[in-house]
Amino acid sequence: MTAASLALDLANPVALRRVSSHGSGRSWGGRHGPSSLRLPKGLRCPRRAPARVLVPAAAVTAVQEVGAVDRIASLSQVAAVLGTQWGDEGKGKLVDILARNFDVVARCQGGANAGHTIYNAEGKKFALHLVPSGILNEETLCIIGNGAVVHLPGLFQEIDGLESNGVSCEGRILVSDRAHLLFDFHQVVDGLREAELGNSLIGTTKRGIGPCYSSKVIRNGIRVCDLRHMDTFVQKLDTLMRDAAFRFEGFKYNVDMLNKEVDRYKKFAERLDPFISDTVHVINESILQKKSILVEGGQATMLDIDFGTYPFVTSSSPSAGGICTGLGIAPRCLGDIIGVVKAYTTRVGSGPFPTEILGKSGDVLRVAGMEFGTTTGRPRRCGWLDIVALKYCCQINGFSSLNLTKLDVLSELSEIKLGISYRQKNDGEKVESFPADLYLMEQTQVDYEVLPGWQCDISSIRNYKDLPPMAHRYVERIEELVGVPIHYIGVGPGRDAIIFK
Repeated sequence: MTAASLALDLANPVALRRVSSHGSGRSWGGRHGPSSLRLPKGLRCPRRAPARVLVPAAAVTAVQEVGAVDRIASLSQVAAVLGTQWGDEGKGKLVDILARNFDVVARCQGGANAGHTIYNAEGKKFALHLVPSGILNEETLCIIGNGAVVHLPGLFQEIDGLESNGVSCEGRILVSDRAHLLFDFHQVVDGLREAELGNSLIGTTKRGIGPCYSSKVIRNGIRVCDLRHMDTFVQKLDTLMRDAAFRFEGFKYNVDMLNKEVDRYKKFAERLDPFISDTVHVINESILQKKSILVEGGQATMLDIDFGTYPFVTSSSPSAGGICTGLGIAPRCLGDIIGVVKAYTTRVGSGPFPTEILGKSGDVLRVAGMEFGTTTGRPRRCGWLDIVALKYCCQINGFSSLNLTKLDVLSELSEIKLGISYRQKNDGEKVESFPADLYLMEQTQVDYEVLPGWQCDISSIRNYKDLPPMAHRYVERIEELVGVPIHYIGVGPGRDAIIFK
């Protein structure tokens, strides 16, 4: 089979199609049993995984398509996509693209504070917060794992929105019976906590994530499985809300509030029942059955409760360790972990940001990259790519490859900076690693390497070799500095706006 004939089969603008060959190759069983599917010579089947080798439906060049198939087909049976900065890197898009080749897509942590924007084949935009980004792919099972916190009104609103736009969710979403429930009062408490901190506020999304995880850790939280026992649910909710009222003077609690919430959750329990599952069992049975699993992380490593810029962090573990604790997957089962990194850096809310660009220059990036939060709509702080922070994240997570997103946003710049090292302001001594101490962070300055820009539109390019030389130099310099290959490059928001390198 020639590359050109392969591209004709792959570039179906209407639907995704299986890669097939009339020549010799390997075959393997898919989700519904044995398949006669054979790969062309030179293409590898996924390690230990079912081979549903699918590629984006957009018509791109033959070389690009062959590269896409090979890159995706080589992923391990259990793979993951995680953020490497302070979130908002564009993880959802890569998950959406890769999900066509996986049986299961699973969220392992976080809640509706995540905001993953994806587009369907017709270019329609979907903003997901709790539902995994694999939902647009009809054959993919989506799992919300035990490490996540679930706000049921928000989840049902997302499901209703998807259904109203023709995306079927019936039988395609499972919610862990071990996941903790996030109530409206958690969101109220989140706001009260931020107000209490005054000028030292964290800058949370006020979605109640922190208070819900706090309830979990002090062991008075309520789990999804508790919805099956409404006789004891009332007492547990009463204890939880009384505790909040005792802690926060601004939270007014009474029996009427409790009764209304109980009545509400009786209805929620009935609707949620078909979705509830022992997802630890489901995932591990899927692994035994050689089904492929893609883990979708929310937020990012620099917001990790342990490794991030504490206390300006989230309340869960968006790094690789959160995969095992948030889904019940044994570490030995993990394979490829893809780190998603924006071609520059952004963060929302308060906290250290060493490479931040202040003033009008930062506004240029913000406008060009449409840097406004998916969840809150808040303008994001913008800065140059921080190589020190990126190397730190690569060490923690052991990324097998990177997805560099939004490279096109830098296209108009005459020069681009990379923050390659930190040093102390007082004596110029080099800081060898990313500091835990925020005081030390304030006393550091960034050393920059300046690269020339390419100053041309790259949004229509789909082959790495067609990028301008200065874009090549930028991509390859990042690879040199962090020691991890970049396999995916985003050049626009659409599903097809990606280069497989």
